[in-house]
Amino acid sequence: MKVIGDLARFGSTLATQVQEAASRTAKNTGLTLTIALNYGARWEIAEMARALASECNEGVLTASDITESFISGRLSTGDMPDPDLFIRTGGEIRLSNFLLWQLAYTELFFSDTLWPDFDEAAFNEALEAYRSRRRRFGRTQEQVDESTC
Repeated sequence: MKVIGDLARFGSTLATQVQEAASRTAKNTGLTLTIALNYGARWEIAEMARALASECNEGVLTASDITESFISGRLSTGDMPDPDLFIRTGGEIRLSNFLLWQLAYTELFFSDTLWPDFDEAAFNEALEAYRSRRRRFGRTQEQVDESTC
C-alpha cells in the first residue's frame, strides 16, 4: 500500500497509522494499491519545487541536475511508471488536479457512468477505446512512422 498526498491535515495519529500500514506492506510484490488522500497535483509539484530549491540553496543540487526524469523521480509516484490509461467516471471531463505531471502522455477515457455502476462492461469499453489508439508519446505520426521503418 502506498499513500500519496498531504497527510498532515489528518492529524498525527491517523498519519502514523497510514505510514505504519504502508511500511507493513512495503515488501509485498503482488500488487501496489496507491491511495490518494488530500492529494492535489499542484500541491505535489509545489512541494517538490520547494524541496529542490532548498537543496539548490544548500549546494546539494545545481540547476543543471534538474531534468524531466529527475523531477519525475522526486514526485510521490517516482517509483511507479506513468499511467497508460486514465479513466474518469461520472460524466466529468477534466483531470481535476490529479497527477498532472504523470498524465502527460496518458490516454484519457471519460465515462458518463458513475463509479459505483462502473462494471466490467464499462471497463471493457475503456480498454477497447485504449486498444484502438496509437500511442505516440508526444511525437508526430510522421516521427512514429519513421521510427518503425
